[in-house]
Amino acid sequence: METSAENNQSENKNSSFQWKGEKPHIFWIIFPSILLLCALFLPVHEKLTQLHLKWVYPLIYAWSIGSILTPLAIQLSFWLGWLDIPAGRKAHVRPTPILGGFAIIGAFGIALLLTFDFSLQMKGVGIGGLLIWLVGVVDDKYELRASLKLFVQLIAVGILLYAEVHVSFLPDVWWGTIGEYLITAFWVLGITNAVNFLDGMDGLATGMSALIAIFVAIVAVQTNQIYFSYVAIALFASCLAFLPYNFRKTRSAAIFLGDNGATFLGFTLAATVVMGDWAESNTASLVVPLLLMGVPIFDMTLTTVMRFYHGQVKTFGEWLAYAGRDHFHHRLAALGIGRYLAVLMIWGITFTLGISAVVLKQARGFDALLLLLQELLIFLMISFFMIYVRSNQIKIFIETQNSGSETKALNADDLERALTTTDKPVDSEVD
Repeated sequence: METSAENNQSENKNSSFQWKGEKPHIFWIIFPSILLLCALFLPVHEKLTQLHLKWVYPLIYAWSIGSILTPLAIQLSFWLGWLDIPAGRKAHVRPTPILGGFAIIGAFGIALLLTFDFSLQMKGVGIGGLLIWLVGVVDDKYELRASLKLFVQLIAVGILLYAEVHVSFLPDVWWGTIGEYLITAFWVLGITNAVNFLDGMDGLATGMSALIAIFVAIVAVQTNQIYFSYVAIALFASCLAFLPYNFRKTRSAAIFLGDNGATFLGFTLAATVVMGDWAESNTASLVVPLLLMGVPIFDMTLTTVMRFYHGQVKTFGEWLAYAGRDHFHHRLAALGIGRYLAVLMIWGITFTLGISAVVLKQARGFDALLLLLQELLIFLMISFFMIYVRSNQIKIFIETQNSGSETKALNADDLERALTTTDKPVDSEVD
């Protein structure tokens, strides 16, 4: 019996060195590696510089490194036990790695280090982003208190302010400086958590962040901010490398962003947008970030208003701690279109808002305000559609089920809770 037990222990130790989870296709490891080596090859580097294609560097670096790091992040998650276990309101059907942020931040950071030297502002964004990511890693494993996470996020905002990363449109007086600091803190904290809240379906936060980043790059080129375009391209390529493992039509995700990846993306996008000067008109320059971040802003606003309206939360502390399936993507999927189409629709809305941001370079202040009003009206119509259709779906179903029935009448609230679990993905993989 002792010999048998020793053999089992030996087998377990040996098995710990075997690949766990899905094995990536060898092509998607070799091809990025070759592409990365080619980009680092000096003659290729010089040729791209001569052709004025420096933007290709962060694109290739980030995509290649991200493609290599993502499978490693999957394996690392299994080794360390950083897994999201299906339970409660979670929709996935199997333990899933959650160190996706490791691949994103690794690809993004290394790509920028290989591309150019960091300015003081980018050092602030980098250090703050690293702090946000580290806290997210711990939170994914041990579920930190919401108040503690908010405190650390405030420290990260303080790092940004120290590195002179803040909005700059108020008068250059003491109250203007305080106002700019407060607006920056509100913006960064809001977007950081809003992107994290939207990380509730496979590929949603990753794809949305990639779209926002590429439009930031386009607007940066329009406004001759080449430095910012490189940063945004690197973030776009990092998300693009991660997306095939995170968004799959017929199978659930092989790896999640986790809070560590989602909060890092939100923080980096929010901070990067703050640094830029996005249009000739000061008003238009302020509207561009609101358009680019329209979806996360809308989702946070909608859930906050509805939760206070229905009495689900009554204090700021309850709001911080509350977790529910009432976000934008949940409401869309619950209408019957499913998770996959809900993600594509939100990507489409993000893309549309990005186009609006692109046309604002030479817009007057009044034109910018009209576009902002258009965005507001669109989201109001979407809100009305989702809430009205869902309410009528429940009402009609209850009336149909209760008509002529001797059983206990259905309750609308109980039915709503039951129906929100019907959009879980079907995993076609065989264990």
